[in-house]
Amino acid sequence: MVKNRKDIFKMDAHPVAPEESVVTWKNYRFTVLTPALIRIEYDPNGEFEDMATQTVLNRDFETPEFDVKDTDEMLEILTEKAHLIFHKEEGGFTKYNLRIEALGNYSLYHSTWYFGETPETLKGTARTLDFQDGAIELEEGLMNKNGYSIIDDSKSMILTNDGWVEERPDGIVDTYFFGYGRDYLRTLKDYHYLAGKTPKLPRYALGNWWSRYYPYSQDGYKQLINKFKEKDIPFSVAVIDMDWHITDVPPEYGSGWTGYTWNNDLFPDPEEFLSWLKENGLRNTLNLHPANGVQPYEEMYKPMAKELGVNFENNEPINFDIADPDFLDAYFRFLHHPHEEIGVDFWWIDWQQGSITKVAGLDPLWMLNHYHFMDHTRGDNRPLIFSRYAGLGSHRYPIGFSGDTAATWDSLNFQPYFTSTASNVGYSWWSHDIGGHMGGEKDSELFIRWVQYGVFSPINRLHSQNGEFSGKEPWRYGSKAESVVSEFMRLRHKLVPYLYTMNVLNHTDDLPMIRPMYYHYPWTDDAYDVPNQYYFGTQLIVAPITTKRIESLRLSKVKVWLPEGMWHDFFNGRVYEGNRMIDVYRPLSTMPVFAKAGAIIPMDSIAQNEVNNPELMDIRVFSGDNGSFSLYEDDGLGVGVEEATTKMNLKWTEEDSEWAVFQINKPEGNLDILPETRQFTLSLVSFDWKERPEVYVNDERVEADIERKGRITTITLPKQPIDTSYTIYFKNVSMKRNDMHGELFRFLDRAELADSLKEKIYTTVVKGKTSARVISALLALDLDLDLMDAVSEIVWANPNEVD
Repeated sequence: MVKNRKDIFKMDAHPVAPEESVVTWKNYRFTVLTPALIRIEYDPNGEFEDMATQTVLNRDFETPEFDVKDTDEMLEILTEKAHLIFHKEEGGFTKYNLRIEALGNYSLYHSTWYFGETPETLKGTARTLDFQDGAIELEEGLMNKNGYSIIDDSKSMILTNDGWVEERPDGIVDTYFFGYGRDYLRTLKDYHYLAGKTPKLPRYALGNWWSRYYPYSQDGYKQLINKFKEKDIPFSVAVIDMDWHITDVPPEYGSGWTGYTWNNDLFPDPEEFLSWLKENGLRNTLNLHPANGVQPYEEMYKPMAKELGVNFENNEPINFDIADPDFLDAYFRFLHHPHEEIGVDFWWIDWQQGSITKVAGLDPLWMLNHYHFMDHTRGDNRPLIFSRYAGLGSHRYPIGFSGDTAATWDSLNFQPYFTSTASNVGYSWWSHDIGGHMGGEKDSELFIRWVQYGVFSPINRLHSQNGEFSGKEPWRYGSKAESVVSEFMRLRHKLVPYLYTMNVLNHTDDLPMIRPMYYHYPWTDDAYDVPNQYYFGTQLIVAPITTKRIESLRLSKVKVWLPEGMWHDFFNGRVYEGNRMIDVYRPLSTMPVFAKAGAIIPMDSIAQNEVNNPELMDIRVFSGDNGSFSLYEDDGLGVGVEEATTKMNLKWTEEDSEWAVFQINKPEGNLDILPETRQFTLSLVSFDWKERPEVYVNDERVEADIERKGRITTITLPKQPIDTSYTIYFKNVSMKRNDMHGELFRFLDRAELADSLKEKIYTTVVKGKTSARVISALLALDLDLDLMDAVSEIVWANPNEVD
């Protein structure tokens, strides 16, 4: 169903706070939204704002408990989380008349905010990484170890009831104090209620994207996609950069950077091309550079000029004016909707022309993001755009494009921190130019590590600049790189069931898929000392490798902090004891990804372009503790489509029980969006049992195929109707011990070291009887530090196994 045009741009907002939450004195107003969230306003005319703004949509919080002390000289507001003190005086707030203390043992001196101060936080994000080579300064965020942060909404535009924007008067103050201490997850939850939810992405956005600034032809693009299919490298999104439209234009019309008319020399039948992509399992997006308006050579110029009263007989250009509602309406109707009608799925808004419009303080990038996203809600499918960040509230308009970065190790090294830290302002769906956009040198190791990071990042979009030698096709980097990269890209598509569940949780529970470690361990110093490490959903921790390998060891290293508990290497099954900081070493073929004991990872058994709800599923289960997972599925596209939820549970053995149990419950909810039948394969990591597991389908015992290979045991369950439940019993099961000697041998055999040194190291470890003896003997060998650390990682992954 297509929405009425007049309703498209209206936001779902509840901007009026309950009267019981408001305290007013003359031209000042204080609104206690939660015990830790207080709105502070000053208006010289006493005309306070109760409309939504660009950042804030909802103020209708349930009124919390708070006390007010109101005297002739002072106004105090006290909640369980904050103490506001205002010395009454007219003329506005100053640092001398307003302060708020975040209550809690956060800091001896630094947990009080004085009006006008900008607190130092754990940072947020930035508009773009365009043309950057390495780290940049980030804007402030919502998280602060000292307990508080600030949002200044004074310059934010008002969102009017008819869906337009309106300037605010000068001289007003509209500030929000967040005093949540180190409860970072609660901070995010209330921020999302205040500023709006992160929408659910369509399912196809979670697969691999192919992107390249290159003048592909219609046939050339098809040939490339077919070659990817031949090589079993899956993609779900095809990006067509600016050469989809006419770029070779007369100089009086500009550079050709802006365009809306298909280049029929390259794309003789655009509708057929877009249909072909869909038939092959790919959605598409086209690049936009709208700043140069609409020139007379464009196909849609004349009807649009007539609509806007532009003198088309004199070939007057239609200037880009995003602050004009008439232009905005015509911009969509003439320039975008016709393309969408022939199959364009969403738009890449590649705005690079600054932040100024004819309306002071109105950012054209925000306008483009907001109205493109709202315009895309016309039908029943989920809206989606691809554009740069435009300030607080931008999480409502995913996906973010981080810009044209340098193809260097420094750029890669900054991106994991940059991405996870963006969660501090609720911005969770960054897409980077995986492999780097420009410059640099061809480096297969860098390419491999970048793609590995991309697979474990929000959006995995391979991209490169124009030029014959800059493409990111895996086979251009040699057979080793092609093999590793292809396998990781297949893994990305297999992970879509897990990723999609995290997509749903991001929307419903305000839980970003990528989260800094300190979100869950706010009082542990080590959690702040691993800036490139992050949670990847609820079950995994990732520490990407972003530096070159140590050639003598043929391994790369990264510092990792593992929280308390037991952790499994996602790829090789090695078990680690947590609550410690360690250096981990990995070959090019793998990277540090850790699953907590008891983790359950639902995966697609087949990596293909289509990322629909799978009929064949691989459920990876990690031994050692209780675990649970709720798999969320819907049609992947629609708005308001009811979900199906499949709950899975691992009950590990306890002291009074010799049985461990894994269950897959029958789905609940909308079963119509699921396949009629489904077959599960369980990949059990580090399960060691004495007796053959017992498999039950709908409470009836059945025989199942069971195969052990290394640290993984697979149980292939019979294909069944979708509304089937499964229970697997494991008797006398335990966590499989690490193959320390085997892993050490394989490491030493691969390392480029003197054979005599290898023999000494191997003999020392194998003959060691206790932890103390092995340690002292290795130290006596006076090994290179990296070599010592690499051996120690293998030996001490789980220290309890050495003694």
